[in-house]
Amino acid sequence: MKQDGPELDWAELMRAALDGDMTAYRRFLREVTPYVRAVALNRCRAAGAPESEGEDVVQEVLLAIHLKRGTWDRVRPIRPWIATITRNKLIDALRRRGRRVTVPIEDVIDILPDEAAAPDALPSGELDELIARLREPQRSIVRWISLEERSVRETAQRLAMSEGAVRVALHRALKTLAALYREQAA
Repeated sequence: MKQDGPELDWAELMRAALDGDMTAYRRFLREVTPYVRAVALNRCRAAGAPESEGEDVVQEVLLAIHLKRGTWDRVRPIRPWIATITRNKLIDALRRRGRRVTVPIEDVIDILPDEAAAPDALPSGELDELIARLREPQRSIVRWISLEERSVRETAQRLAMSEGAVRVALHRALKTLAALYREQAA
């Protein structure tokens, strides 16, 4: 798949961010936020959900991107990776409302970003505060895998856990972080 335009820029920024360039990472988040917002708001409107729910989804997606950034394969296009995270967070949010919803990936990818919208990113210290509220071993798993970019295998060995148990704990920790963020934002 050929990358061009914003997707190529996003991929370059994410590669630099994964190499430790925090300025590139902040720019990446600023640039993808309008795309994520446009997708979330469009899908929420289509499902009859309030726009405020779309904004919650935007924050959940940005948090998930931050925590899962080490899972993006540097040689693959980044837009489908972002679209998948967005789609999953949208489905989660709409299911919480009691609606059964499917969002075709093709629909998510084809939506253009809302350039006029102002990006909202998590304040820098807020993520650390949320992670500190997790119980062990979830706190260590999130820090080691998402912040220190350690592998699942290395984390499992450090904690004397199976790799599957680490993945499950990471998934549950991410859901807890999203809930804590929503609670804090309310």
